[in-house]
Amino acid sequence: MNQNQPSNHELFIKAHKRHHFLVGFYRIMLFVVFLILWEYSARAELIDSFFFSSPSGILACIYRLASEENLLFHISTTLFETTVSFLLVMLISLLTASLLWYSDYFSEVLEPYLVILNSLPKSALAPLLIVWLGTGTKTIIIAGISVAVFGSIISVFTSFKQTDKDKIMLMETLGGNKGDVFFKLILPSSLPQLISIAKVNIGLALVGVIIGEFLAARRGLGYLIIYGSQVFKLDMVISSILILCIIAFGFYKIIQFFEHGHKKKNHAPS
Repeated sequence: MNQNQPSNHELFIKAHKRHHFLVGFYRIMLFVVFLILWEYSARAELIDSFFFSSPSGILACIYRLASEENLLFHISTTLFETTVSFLLVMLISLLTASLLWYSDYFSEVLEPYLVILNSLPKSALAPLLIVWLGTGTKTIIIAGISVAVFGSIISVFTSFKQTDKDKIMLMETLGGNKGDVFFKLILPSSLPQLISIAKVNIGLALVGVIIGEFLAARRGLGYLIIYGSQVFKLDMVISSILILCIIAFGFYKIIQFFEHGHKKKNHAPS
């Protein structure tokens, strides 16, 4: 084999990088085209800029919020509440799903309750949380948890149950106990599904936090949205929504970073 000829692994890495470069490029181009069409439509009066605003109007509003309304404080509040909610959702889901996996009897008893709780409209729970817990950060974090946690437990437990039964039987035949099976087989094999569940949970936690801020906050992006809608400052509403989109994208990229790290580790030559 020619030493100057790239190996299959190098070709794979090169193709992988090129693929992600193109995906990122087209994402940016799509967003830029959207902004151009939006600005043109507002300036040509194809849409009413009072109701739909424009990119230039959004930038002016963000600058005004940053200088007059302490926008960074509101952003940091929502970021903190969402991050705490997400981490607690993942922790509670892993612990509860692990317990359900360890005990078939326990899982048979609790599974119907999890399905029922997951089907409840979470926005209806927010007023009750305010009555029970009062207003404040604690209530908002619990609202964020309530939106995601029950579905997350079901998804994580389902992922655990889908592990190859033959591999479990092989480990048990070789003398492995239930703890060995869980930590050496169930968790590692479920990692791709856990990352996918995390992508869903971060969005749901953000939704729950915003619902909580609608009802029980005097700070945060949810508060700015509900305040802006009440006083017809629609620039403030749209600006806050766009900032939320950027936050959601940032959370997605962080989780995607760990996902790519896991994939690279699996594709690395032994």
